This record gives sequence, C-alpha cells and structure tokens, in this order.
Amino acid sequence: MNVLNIWPLVVLLAAGMLYSIKAGKLTIMAAITGALLAVIIFAGTSYNGVLQMTVFFIMGSMATGVRLNKKKQYGLAEENKGRRTTSQVLANTAIASVASLWACLQPHQQLAASVALASAFAAAAADTVSSELGNAFGTAFYNIISLKKDVRGKDGVISLQGTLAGLAASGIIALIHSMHYGFSAGFIAIVLGGTVGNFTDSVVGATLERQQK
Repeated sequence: MNVLNIWPLVVLLAAGMLYSIKAGKLTIMAAITGALLAVIIFAGTSYNGVLQMTVFFIMGSMATGVRLNKKKQYGLAEENKGRRTTSQVLANTAIASVASLWACLQPHQQLAASVALASAFAAAAADTVSSELGNAFGTAFYNIISLKKDVRGKDGVISLQGTLAGLAASGIIALIHSMHYGFSAGFIAIVLGGTVGNFTDSVVGATLERQQK
C-alpha cells in the first residue's frame, strides 16, 4: 500500500481524537484506543471500514444527546453525560477489528470479512440508536421475551420506535459498505446481522442481566 495513502487517515484520526476529547464524547484513553482500532480496521478494509466506524460513532453520539432532559427525568441519561469509556469503545469495535484482521490474513476472503465487519458495526449502531431513540421517542415498551408491557429503559425492553430506528441505523452501515463493495446479498446480510445482534443483546438483557440485578 502506498504510504501516501495513510496520511489522510493520520489527519482524520488526529482531528477525530482532538474533537472527541474536547467535546466530551470520549475519554482520553478511549480516544487513543479508538484510534488504534481504526488503524487495524483500515489495514483490512481501508477507508470504507473507517467510514463505517466514524458514522457509527456519529450516530451513537447524536442519538445519546437527543431529548437528554427527558431521559434524565426517567433516570436513563448516562452518568458520564455520554462520554464513552475505553471499555465501551472496545465493546463496540472489537468484533469489527477481528474481522479486519481476518481480511488482512486471508485476502482472498476480503468480501466475507468486510461483511462480517459491517455486520458488527450495524449491530453496535442498531443497539445504541434503538436504545437511545426508543427511550426518547417510544410510546409503548415491551419485554422482548414475553412481549408484555414493561418499564421504559429496563434491560431487555424494546419499543416500535426504537426498533425501527435501529433498523435504519443498520441500513446506513450496509449502505456505506455497498458504496465500495457493490449492492448484493451482502447488503441484506448486514442489515439482518445488525438486527439479530441488536435483538440478541436485548434477549441477554431480559434474561442474564436482569438475573444479576
């Protein structure tokens, strides 16, 4: 790879780190971790993968800030005011980073690895956006296991508004992937992967996480 192609990435990451820290979106260590993971993602999927990561971060940050006062009234606003920590960055990008390493080690499986990476970002985006916008705009909330009405913001609780928002977030990530790799079955696979990942997280919340509280 031409070394000159890396310089735009360096500038992008430096600007992103400075903005994220100054705007209170990431802690210092989280920003550093995110930049390092972005380099790994770039190595396997070039700028398309980095764009997916960037758009995911933007969507998550925007969704977190929507109707913040209303979320505070329900006790659902994050205690750190939306500032992501290192553990949160790792949780949202670890699988995508592994998929990028797969692309690096198995170049002939580039397309499959890129779909896996996009599906990971789609799931993370759907999870964050559905939760945040669901809590902000939802009108009725249901337990994902029993489908009975439940309390806003509790683990494993979903809403129609949040579910649709999550589906849209997955679609945006799939669209970015398709801009580089073309529109194919991969688009549907990414949207489905993001939706399944989002619902799986809700099922875990309704079962394991509730049992631990």
